[in-house]
Amino acid sequence: MGEEELEGGDRGYTQDGTVDLRGNPVLRSKRGGWRACSFVVVYEVFERMAYYGISSNLILYLTKKLHQGTVTSANNVTNWVGTVWMTPILGAYVADAHLGRYWTFMIASVIYLSGMSVLTLAVSLPRLRPPHCSDPNLANCKRASTLQLAVFYGALYTLAVGTGGTKPNISTIGADQFDEFEPKEKAHKLSFFNWWMFSIFFGTLFANTIIVYIQDNVGWTLGYGLPTAGLAVSILIFLAGTPFYRHRAPAGSPFTRMARVIVAALRKWRVPVPSDPKELYELDLEEYNRKGKFRIDSTPTLRFLNKACVKVGSTGPWMLCPVTQVEETKQMMRMIPILMATFIPSAMVAQTNTLFVKQGITLDRRVGHFNIPPASLAAFVTLSMLTSVVLYDRYFVKIMKRWTKTLEESLFSKEWALA
Repeated sequence: MGEEELEGGDRGYTQDGTVDLRGNPVLRSKRGGWRACSFVVVYEVFERMAYYGISSNLILYLTKKLHQGTVTSANNVTNWVGTVWMTPILGAYVADAHLGRYWTFMIASVIYLSGMSVLTLAVSLPRLRPPHCSDPNLANCKRASTLQLAVFYGALYTLAVGTGGTKPNISTIGADQFDEFEPKEKAHKLSFFNWWMFSIFFGTLFANTIIVYIQDNVGWTLGYGLPTAGLAVSILIFLAGTPFYRHRAPAGSPFTRMARVIVAALRKWRVPVPSDPKELYELDLEEYNRKGKFRIDSTPTLRFLNKACVKVGSTGPWMLCPVTQVEETKQMMRMIPILMATFIPSAMVAQTNTLFVKQGITLDRRVGHFNIPPASLAAFVTLSMLTSVVLYDRYFVKIMKRWTKTLEESLFSKEWALA
């Protein structure tokens, strides 16, 4: 037996169902881990630099170059940003149900880069923007033509469609590089998300300082050209890591799975739920192990949904669902209050790229002979988050692990003494 076969025993192959691009099982030593994630993290630095290089100063371009009013430009910015954050729902669905994360990401990256390229042309070519106007009263300036607006906003929303396929998949591609069935990799997965956030803030900081300074003081052509080049570099970096990635095959839409649980529960709304959870329908443990999934035990919360697991005459997927599928639906429904709680903070954060930037223009931003760009004021928020992520991952987590372990040992000692 070859050395590779010995290494590829039960402990050598991943147990979470990840495969290579051809659908073959993968060895932990050959793919995944921090080596694969390094490409993903570096990609995110350049991609966030590209995105925030556009969004951070967009309102100033709309008012100064396209001669739009403050209210109109602010509304256009928030509409576009809202679209950017809504399209990932569609991108996640396509990845989970049809193409898989890798290919959805690659197709979306081409769309993303196309939008960025056209946007750079729109700010560079004189024919695609109105003539320069130094009159402080925008009403006296020539407005952008329909063609100029169509090209500019067409590029912006093409970019939004592209981010819809990259944003929800790049982070999950990174998470797929760690096998949750292997304790060491499971711990690394938690740390990955902290450094993932660090890469986001690092790229954002570069955009909020260097890129916006170039846009304000050098020119919009270079100020948009650099983010476009940065995005191209990020895609090449991601492609370079392809031989090292682990992949998950499309497993169907989670929305369909959730809908089946809700419909099955409603169709059996008069059926009583057994007091013994063992009487509920569930797949064999081997079935979950084969797919690289965890089986979840039934819980009493949102008990109405447990009706979907009650065995009656029909066994169709819209009439009978396993316990794990029901519990996954419950987990998603428990997140709805959290989602709703973010509405008001999100409305406040939306002002960062609009009202705050316009307000920053009125401030005295001079530090000696240097004039801080208005959009760079958001860098203070990014700096605080960068610092927080490092302190959290390197110090807070370790302190809390020690404290909770000590607390658990203390409680165990007290329980043993009382016994």
